[in-house]
Amino acid sequence: MDEIRMICPAKINLSLDVTGKREDGYHFVKMIMQSISLEDVVTVRRIKDGIKIYCDSSEVPCNETNSAYKAAKLIFERYNINGGVEILIDKKIPVAAGLAGGSTDAAGVIKAINILYEMNLSLQDMMDLGVKIGADVPYCILGGTALSEGIGEILTPIKPVENLWCVLAKPHFAVSTREVYSKLKIDEIPRHPDINKLITYIEKKDYKNLAENMVNVLETVTMKDYPVIFEIKNIMMEFNALGSLMSGSGPTVFGLFENKSSGERCYNRLRDYLKEVFLVRTCN
Repeated sequence: MDEIRMICPAKINLSLDVTGKREDGYHFVKMIMQSISLEDVVTVRRIKDGIKIYCDSSEVPCNETNSAYKAAKLIFERYNINGGVEILIDKKIPVAAGLAGGSTDAAGVIKAINILYEMNLSLQDMMDLGVKIGADVPYCILGGTALSEGIGEILTPIKPVENLWCVLAKPHFAVSTREVYSKLKIDEIPRHPDINKLITYIEKKDYKNLAENMVNVLETVTMKDYPVIFEIKNIMMEFNALGSLMSGSGPTVFGLFENKSSGERCYNRLRDYLKEVFLVRTCN
């Protein structure tokens, strides 16, 4: 096999808690991650040597700063692979949006190289590589519904959240994850999510209680700088979302809906003044 096409889904955080900070600056997190049907398509081809990267979005750097490039470089160096890859990214996930767009592309590249070069790496081997690229990469390799702990590298699969409709709305600006975490004052967080209770709701398929009790502690930082996030959440609730939350460090906001028609009404309303709005489903 000389070429493989990987479907690389975005993620949302059904809740996100920060419990502490390491000396190296990384934060300890406890969060529920969920794959959604907003996807990049990453095509990886074997070539004689080197790493070449192309993307159809001008917002994505096609050089060594790209997470997909870093993933390829790491795996080639770690395993002394004799060869190279050409990476083509068909970008659908918004950039710097709190949806793990770069991380999911990196995950796709790691999985693709494992297949193309017949490396027989285990899921855990690939996840161990991924965390060296970014905290969300191990989850993106695993996918589905999962509890994420540590700095993102300790993952426990949870019963899937199946076919729940989700409206995503990304304001026109980007947010720096590093900056948001640096501004977070852990001892001043007003409300933490009850992650264990939320997992129980997921296991019982009680999505109403799940949605009503979602908490993202990073909202306290990002919403202060960008009040439009609060406005979007309010609109989603006005259109009968089960619950609404900012994903990751933002600025994307999502709302969960019981059925497609409810989601479509909210989607159409938000399309009036935001360019990047999506109606998707949870996937596993």
